[in-house]
Amino acid sequence: MLIANTYAKARIYPREPRNKKKASKTSTPSTTFYYTKDIQYLLHEPILNKFRDHKALAKKIARSLGRGEVGDAARLEKTAKPRITLDHIIKQRYPTFVDALRDLDDALSLLFLFANLPSTSTVPPKTIALCQRLCLEFEHYLITTHSLRKSFISIKGIYYQATIQGQDILWLVPHKFVQRVTGDVDFRIMGTFVEFYTTLLGFVNYRLYTSIGLVYPPRFNAKSDELGGELSAITLEGIDVTRVADATNVTSGDIVQNGTQGNDDVNPDVQKQADQIAEIPEPAEETQSADQVMEDEAATDAIDKFEVQGEGADVLDQPRISDTETGQLFAPYSFFLSRETPRQPLEFLLRSFGCKRISWDAVLGDGAFTNDEYDPSITHQVVDRPPIAQPDSAIEPDQNQEEEVSRSTGRGRMLGRVYIQPQWVWDCINQGKLLRPDQYAPSATLPPHLSPWVKPTKTAYDPTLPLAEQENENEAEQAVLDEEEQEELDQLAAATADGEAQVEPEVDIDDHGMNIAGGDSDASSVADDFDGFASDDAEALADANEDEEAGDTHSQHQKELEAEAAGLPFTETAANGTANGSSTGNVKSKGDELRKKAAKKRKEEEEELERRKMMMSKKKRKLFEKMAYSNRQKDDEAAKLRSKRRKLEKGKG
Repeated sequence: MLIANTYAKARIYPREPRNKKKASKTSTPSTTFYYTKDIQYLLHEPILNKFRDHKALAKKIARSLGRGEVGDAARLEKTAKPRITLDHIIKQRYPTFVDALRDLDDALSLLFLFANLPSTSTVPPKTIALCQRLCLEFEHYLITTHSLRKSFISIKGIYYQATIQGQDILWLVPHKFVQRVTGDVDFRIMGTFVEFYTTLLGFVNYRLYTSIGLVYPPRFNAKSDELGGELSAITLEGIDVTRVADATNVTSGDIVQNGTQGNDDVNPDVQKQADQIAEIPEPAEETQSADQVMEDEAATDAIDKFEVQGEGADVLDQPRISDTETGQLFAPYSFFLSRETPRQPLEFLLRSFGCKRISWDAVLGDGAFTNDEYDPSITHQVVDRPPIAQPDSAIEPDQNQEEEVSRSTGRGRMLGRVYIQPQWVWDCINQGKLLRPDQYAPSATLPPHLSPWVKPTKTAYDPTLPLAEQENENEAEQAVLDEEEQEELDQLAAATADGEAQVEPEVDIDDHGMNIAGGDSDASSVADDFDGFASDDAEALADANEDEEAGDTHSQHQKELEAEAAGLPFTETAANGTANGSSTGNVKSKGDELRKKAAKKRKEEEEELERRKMMMSKKKRKLFEKMAYSNRQKDDEAAKLRSKRRKLEKGKG
C-alpha cells in the first residue's frame, strides 16, 4: 500500500505493453507493467528509506511483543516511529507557485469534503481538524484580499470561484448536513491524497499570507472553535514592518561597510565629484516629457468596451477597471442571519465582499457582531421561512413590556429593515451589483438561480430575457390559436357529454338486479297514460320546424340574389358559415393558415439544405447530420421551456 501511494505521488502509473507475451517472457502472464526508468527513479526516492525504517521498526515491535516486553514495544512505537514528509515531492511536482495554484481545485474540494466528515476509525479526528484549519486559513486570505468572484448553489453543494494571481480556482463545498460514511468507500486511498493535499495547501497558504504581509500560521483560538466560531476562531496578525525595515537597514549598512573593506578614509576628490554630480538638476525637457506621459496615461485610462460586430457573434464580457467596488459590495450594510439560514456560507460570502457587521443568534455559534435581533443598526435580515405576522404589525425597539413576547418569539418585523431570502446574496455577487430586494422578499417567488459559468447560446432558452425576445416567428400567435382551438374543442366535448347525459334511455332493474332497457310495451303504456301532452308537443314541434325551414329557405334565397347582383359565386357552405357566425371556423382557418406558412417555409429550408448537402462528402455529411440532430433536440427542449413559461405567465395574468 505504501509503495502504491508513492507511485501515485510520483506520477508513476502502470503501462500497457504492445505485446504482453514478449514482455512477460514467462509462461505465467504478468498483469502489471512499469517503465524501467520509472523504477530506477523510485530507487532514489527518500521516502523508500522511511519505508525501510518503518518495516524494521515493525519487526522490533513484533519481537518485543513475542518476548512479552509490552513496555518496550509501546516505547518503540511512541519514540522510534519514523516521520514521513512530502515537502520534496511538492517542490518536484510544482516548480513554480503558479503551477501549484493551477492544481488547487481538486485539493480544495477534497479537503473541504474531509472537513465536513464525522470522525471514524478510518478518518481520525486529527485529519479532520487539520483540514478544517487549512480551509479556514485559505478562506481568511480570500476575505482579506477580496479574491472571491462567483458562487453557485447546487444539489451537490456550493461552488466557489476565486482569482489568485490571475489563476481561476473553482472548488466545491458540501452542504452542512449530517454525513453518513458508507463502507463502499476506501478511505485509505483517499487518506493518501488528503496527506498530499494538506502539505500542498500548507505551502500555498504560507506563500499567500507572506505575500500580503501576514504572519503564518495565524493565531488559532481553540475555545472559540469549540463554541462554533469557525472563521472567528482565527486572528490574523501583520508582520512587524518597522522591525523588517530596521533589519534591512542594518544589513545594507554592513554591506556598505564591507564594500569599503573597513576603510573609513574616503578619497576627497572622488567624494567632491560625487557631490557635484548629485547637485546637477534634471533637464526640463525630461520633466515635460514625463508630464506628457502622465497626461497621455490619464487620457487613455478609460477601459475599452467590446461591441458586437455582427449578428450571431460572441458576446464578450466587458472588462472592469478594478474589483475594488465589487469587493466592497456589502460594506455599508449590517446583516442579521436567522437561525434557519446557512450561517457558514453566508458569513464567508458577506465577509469576502466587504461586510464587517454580521450578526446571528447565539445558538448558531460564537463570533457574531451582536446576538440581538432587534439591534437598530441592522439594515438587512436574511430569512428563509414565510412571515408569521403582516408588515402592519411591525414593532419598534425599546417599546413597552407587552411587546417583549413578540420579540422573543420572533413574530414582529422591524421598521426600516430589509428582509430578504438567502438567494439574494448569491445573485448580487454573481451579477456584481445590488438587486431589487422586493423580488427576494420572504414567501416571494424567487427568480431562477442560474449558474454564472454557463453562458446562454443564441437558440437556447434564457430565463432572464423576456419571452417575446426568444420566440420564433409566429410562435406566439400559433400558441394562442392552438390554445383557443383546444378550449373550444373542450367546450364542445363538454356540451356533447351533457347532451348525451340528458338523453339517456330509461333503465329498469329486474328481480335479479340486471339493467334492462324499457321495451315497446313500456313505451306504449307510457304513451297511453300521457297521450294529451305528447300530441300537443308533437304538433308544436312540427310547426316550429316548418317555420324554421321557411326562414332558412327565404334567407338563403335572399343571399343568392345578392350574390348574383354583385357578380360573385355563391356556395351553400359559405352561406351556412356566414349565417352561423361561428368563431371556431375563424380560429381554425387562422391556425391552418399559419401552419401552412410555417410548413411551406420549413419545406423550402429543407430543400435548400438538401441541395447544400449534396455538395458535401460522405464524412462531412454524417457529421453535419449529427450536429443538426443535436440542434433539433436543443430547439425542442427550448420550445418546451418557452411553452411552459407562457402557460405560467398566462396563469399569473
